[in-house]
Amino acid sequence: MTRMIELSHRITEGMVTYPGVPGPRLGVHLSREASREVYEPGTEFHIGSIELVANTGTYLDTPYHRYPDGPDLSGVPLEKIADLPGLVVRAEGLRSAGLGLLKDLDVRGRAVLIHTGWDRHFGTEAYLRDHPYLEPEAARWLAEQGAALVGIDSLNIDDTPPRGPRPAHTVLLGAGIPIVEHMTGLAALPDAGFRFHAVPPMVVGMGTFPVRAYAIADG
Repeated sequence: MTRMIELSHRITEGMVTYPGVPGPRLGVHLSREASREVYEPGTEFHIGSIELVANTGTYLDTPYHRYPDGPDLSGVPLEKIADLPGLVVRAEGLRSAGLGLLKDLDVRGRAVLIHTGWDRHFGTEAYLRDHPYLEPEAARWLAEQGAALVGIDSLNIDDTPPRGPRPAHTVLLGAGIPIVEHMTGLAALPDAGFRFHAVPPMVVGMGTFPVRAYAIADG
């Protein structure tokens, strides 16, 4: 028997995902009441609208996010973001995830998800500072070893000093490896033996977008 495990945060009106990034605005294009004037009696519909920055909630970064000539949301193939064999790197309680946590793992062709437990702070001020991240040396090793995708349940896969470098983004996206940030629920995953999915819409000319990330595991 298999089970599905939710790995995404809900998107809500005005939510804060990242400092300085405006929250989403939810609206209504066609209300149920107004639709009654369009359809026959007893038939009604709701058509909503949303305005959001692409880096909202749990989202996927494609190479185009960092590199102008990299694949965008419409250019990343499904085999890079769907039905991937997954494994979890346990880094809860650590300020950073380093090479020591990774070097004994077989990551080739896998979605490598870094479990820090920081998602427990999501929606609070604590989430926005001193967050866990992936060390540059570890990012380079993941790229060299051929990881398919890397995710983290934290504010950013890089440390985020003002105007600081973003080595994990630079290395991973430069190697064509998508990144999923602001994940949640990684504690519920087994260390390995699950399939991972994080698929955004195919929007031309955009490098980042929210996803419904989830895993399918046995038992």
